[in-house]
Amino acid sequence: MAINVLPPPQSPDGDDPDALRESLAEFPDNRLLIELCGEYDRNLAEIEQKLGVQILRRGNQIVVIGDAASSTEALSVLGTLYERLESGRRVDSGDVDRELRMDSPGGSYDGDQLEMFRGGRIEIKTRKKTVEPRTDAQKTYVQSLFANELAFGIGPAGTGKTYLAVAVGVNMFVEGHVDRIILSRPAVEAGEKLGYLPGDMKDKVDPYMQPLYDALNDFLPGKQLAKLIEEKRIEIAPLAFMRGRTLSNAFVVLDEAQNATTMQMKMFLTRLGEGSRMVITGDRSQVDLPRGVPSGLSDAESLLKGVDGISFNYFTSKDVVRHPLVARIIEAYDAADPARPHKP
Repeated sequence: MAINVLPPPQSPDGDDPDALRESLAEFPDNRLLIELCGEYDRNLAEIEQKLGVQILRRGNQIVVIGDAASSTEALSVLGTLYERLESGRRVDSGDVDRELRMDSPGGSYDGDQLEMFRGGRIEIKTRKKTVEPRTDAQKTYVQSLFANELAFGIGPAGTGKTYLAVAVGVNMFVEGHVDRIILSRPAVEAGEKLGYLPGDMKDKVDPYMQPLYDALNDFLPGKQLAKLIEEKRIEIAPLAFMRGRTLSNAFVVLDEAQNATTMQMKMFLTRLGEGSRMVITGDRSQVDLPRGVPSGLSDAESLLKGVDGISFNYFTSKDVVRHPLVARIIEAYDAADPARPHKP
């Protein structure tokens, strides 16, 4: 570890694990320590809030006050983030959140698209940014996307299902593992009747596809993205436009798959061509299909489980990374209706 953790002074409480104690760590580079703390010490404040400790900064030293387990975890998080800064990478709120969540190091993975670092953690490199899973479920999901030709990501909103899938797709495209990216969604209204939308066909379907454009804009420079879309090396299209196609040498994502009918799902899955990868993402609790129309996602889940080469990855409210309130909202809805189909 790049920091020097000093042993705590002997406490009158002896070995009581619940007793408060002071743990001291020295950081050799004051400039990196300032970055570690964040603007107005916001990174330290986030660690304090999540772990129930108090953190004080004294020169090039940080003092953590808390019980033995929480203090040790706080020092571990600080050490990992400091090593990240030493390697020339930045630390932002998302990185702090990820380190706090990733308390299990997990295994390793040999995919050549992945850069592995301490504890088997994963980075997905794109043209604009590097993306790292924040939870164990996300980490397993990303490994699955690289390892399987067909992968399902099922869980509530805000868990990174689509975002990570698009990031992996851009990574594979940039690295030359696929020739194109194809992103699709069912053009289904979310419980509202919008009527006829003005404009040509692209104008009519773009509002439904906007979340996919948003994800791509995070990973590719605007001019390059526009050129790739113009050249049709990146396609964003409604599910209905997929019929009759064979999608070869492509990274294909079907988002909001809970709103695909059984026949649409079968149609889409059978588009998979040579050299392609396919990802299906959806939230079984947000089906917008007409009453009585079964969801193709649920049917595919029951029919394809156990099929070799297909993986199913599940997320819960604990994997929500959008905003802490989103997780609590999902938990409140689940508590009110235990039959809500979030859990596998």
